Amino acid sequence: MAETLRGRAANWLGLVPFIVFAVLFLILPTLYIVVGAFRTPEGAFTFQNIIGLNTASIRNAYWVSIKVSFMSALLGCAIGFAIAAAITLGSLPKRVRGPMITFSGVASNFAGVPLAFAFIATIGPAGLITMYLRTEWGINLRVYGWNLLSTWGLIVTYLFFQIPLMILIITPALDGLKREWREAAEVLGATGLQYWRMVAFPILFPSILGTMALLFANAFGAVATAIALTGPSLNIAPILLYAQIRGDVLGSPNLGYALAFGMIVITGLANTIYIVLRIRSERWLK
Repeated sequence: MAETLRGRAANWLGLVPFIVFAVLFLILPTLYIVVGAFRTPEGAFTFQNIIGLNTASIRNAYWVSIKVSFMSALLGCAIGFAIAAAITLGSLPKRVRGPMITFSGVASNFAGVPLAFAFIATIGPAGLITMYLRTEWGINLRVYGWNLLSTWGLIVTYLFFQIPLMILIITPALDGLKREWREAAEVLGATGLQYWRMVAFPILFPSILGTMALLFANAFGAVATAIALTGPSLNIAPILLYAQIRGDVLGSPNLGYALAFGMIVITGLANTIYIVLRIRSERWLK
């Protein structure tokens, strides 16, 4: 009995660094922001900071952030699902899957200044591909409305880590589709399209929708890539919050806490949706 208790204590001891890290750098800062969002600089309770979010610049920043996050999540889900289906259920060689999963694991964490620099150097105003198309083919992307330092430019940049993240998350769900389900559908006379529309897709839909919510939260909280790519020229919530931390805008620290609190609420809801739908999908895929 004593040895068992010591073993359990040792196992829990291994979690101590994680618990300390989570408390110091996640829980306590979040609580500090939440409390600060409902206090005046003098420490009195108030709703004025939350009411202060209803200004044109802050509303617009939230709206642009939601648009960028939603579109990058939607496109990331669609493209990532197609790639994952091809390497999991398609006729591609099995040796393709390993490198693709490995690359996805690396690319899903590739963000910030290196990612922004890579896109600026490739398809920016003076990027490699931009200049090649202009000099060799006479195609000026600017004439066609392309601008990397814009909302759609940021969406395209975000796809670099959104698509791999979708591949990593949806691949196990695709692996969970049982071969017996397809065989049963074929025996009953269903075509491949009917199988996907009436069997596979309804089963995968919670996973797809949940992953889209996760990708939305992933893009909504991204700040380093946006700042490195567009600087202050694009008004999105993370950049506005970053400017507030530096003391450039808003002028009220507690209003900055309210701005961060709003971001926490939005990302928290998105992650809750992901968790709930993930649990539901796993019931079918076990």
